Amino acid sequence: MQTTPVTPDDLRNSVIAVPPLARNADLVFEPSENTRLIKHIEAGGVSTLLYGGNANFYHIALSEYESILTSLAVSAATDTLVIPSAGPAFGTMMDQVAVLKNFDFPTTMVLPHTILTTSKGVESGIRKFAEALGKPIVLYIKYDNYLEPENAQNLVNDGLVSWIKYATIRDNPAEDDYLKKLTSLVDPSIIVSGIGEQPAITHLKNFGITGFTAGCVCLRPDLSQKMLKAIQADDLDTAEKIRQTFEALENLRNSINPVRVLHDAVTLAGIADMGPALPLLSILSGAEKENVAKTAIDLLNS
Repeated sequence: MQTTPVTPDDLRNSVIAVPPLARNADLVFEPSENTRLIKHIEAGGVSTLLYGGNANFYHIALSEYESILTSLAVSAATDTLVIPSAGPAFGTMMDQVAVLKNFDFPTTMVLPHTILTTSKGVESGIRKFAEALGKPIVLYIKYDNYLEPENAQNLVNDGLVSWIKYATIRDNPAEDDYLKKLTSLVDPSIIVSGIGEQPAITHLKNFGITGFTAGCVCLRPDLSQKMLKAIQADDLDTAEKIRQTFEALENLRNSINPVRVLHDAVTLAGIADMGPALPLLSILSGAEKENVAKTAIDLLNS
């Protein structure tokens, strides 16, 4: 596992995979199946793993936090960057600091919280977490009014941010006043598109940000990595063809639930058995499961 600080080159060199987390029938973390997925992703040329929403780090117990982090650290290749998450509640993330200090993860993502928050309060909470951790964090911006660009700038200027995952969904990703302002206040080389392959071309080319995170990369890491390199090489025809290849599964994620669909897609495609979803989520059933299975297998074989 990479232990050196994250650089813009790290963000440029690999798609940032955001995988689900494997569990057994008793909802206990399943390291062997999780490692199968990690090896599949690494075999496709992707060397960054970010464990956040798709892994449902929102709801993991503090009592299992250390054992999960231990497994993630030892399962990845020596040159793979592994980034866990903390939060989203302030009390939870502050308790998690004591565990995180036992590891050499170069950064940790703070999960966004949308209830009982203000932008200044979020800045203050993230500041306290980063200072207690002693390392810059990954700032995850997913909702309007969660953190104003100026508050994000304050955290960056004070050396508390490793990089920013920008994942606010727009009807037209090319029309994004928030991202335009953010890139005017913060170095775009530390900002990453955080909504998968679909808006990545627009985000990288129109706003000059660095790379992208993705969930569907877990099925076809080779294709997603090829798309990143095509964008960087201005081979937008190739990038667009690859984007369309991922579109069917992404449409199912958007219409059903992004986390639930990806979790089951990995299992249904035969890559690794992710097991049941950790509550407060549930796995798919019926026609939804059939549609996801077919689409996931089609993507794997494309």
